[in-house]
Amino acid sequence: MTELSRVSSGNIPDINKRTLDWYFDKIVQYLVFLSGISAIILIIGIFAFVTMEGFGFLLEDFSLKEFLLSPWWEPTDDDEPTYGILALIAGTASVTGLAMLIAIPFSLGSAVYIAEFATGKKREYLKILVELLAAIPSVVWGFIGLSIMNPLIIEFFDVPVGLNILNAGIILGLMAAPIMTSISEDALKAVPDKYREAAEAMGATRWQVIYKTILPAAKNGLLGAVLLGVGRGFGETMAVLMATGHAINIPGSVFDSVRALTATIAAELGETAVGSPHYQALFTIGIFLFLITFIINLTADLIVRGIRKS
Repeated sequence: MTELSRVSSGNIPDINKRTLDWYFDKIVQYLVFLSGISAIILIIGIFAFVTMEGFGFLLEDFSLKEFLLSPWWEPTDDDEPTYGILALIAGTASVTGLAMLIAIPFSLGSAVYIAEFATGKKREYLKILVELLAAIPSVVWGFIGLSIMNPLIIEFFDVPVGLNILNAGIILGLMAAPIMTSISEDALKAVPDKYREAAEAMGATRWQVIYKTILPAAKNGLLGAVLLGVGRGFGETMAVLMATGHAINIPGSVFDSVRALTATIAAELGETAVGSPHYQALFTIGIFLFLITFIINLTADLIVRGIRKS
């Protein structure tokens, strides 16, 4: 009886430890689950808030034709306020398009060099530098456009104002390039080595291996990187606000000043009366931006995952 009691009492600490470990595992699982769905909950909450704030404008003063096709954004006109965002869409699209023309060659070229040519410490240093570029705040890029790019554009191109599409496109391209480079480099490294070995065995040169084998194999990831860069440029605020000139205008050249959708919200929201049509119209722009960026990012994510095949 004494031996049985000793054995039984010796098992009690082990049983308690297993029970505590089980509870701890369950707690960690719930915390991980909550952390995983927190982003979804936050996105739904943000969209619900923006929609509720702009709901009155959608029901009462909203005209889809005027909102999307009118170039006149004059919400403060006392006689007849207008809420057309065509010029704002054109400004955002022109800046983003020029930024992608600048960012895509640089980012893809950098990704190819880092993934296929750089080795050892050189590769690690380059990857760290790319990440550091991505960490620069957007307001710092805006100051660069305002204080450095502005006088340079005026001097070299002999234009009266250097705050224009060219200025914002260069700044936005430099901002989008790091994330595009990082994702493109990951896509290139994900191509199996047997593809490279098979191409080299058939007598292909280094550039032929990259151009005819690696790039086609990584096309989904590269396209996803480009789309993420487009979403990055489409949703940028401070740098675009400081570098575009903030003028409502449908551009005719890269030297025209424009105004972006995000910059309009940032510049005007603090000066409008809460609940006014102007206030609600700005939130309607937010709904439009949310939907566009969501579609771009979702498409990019599907392409990166290989769900959508081209």
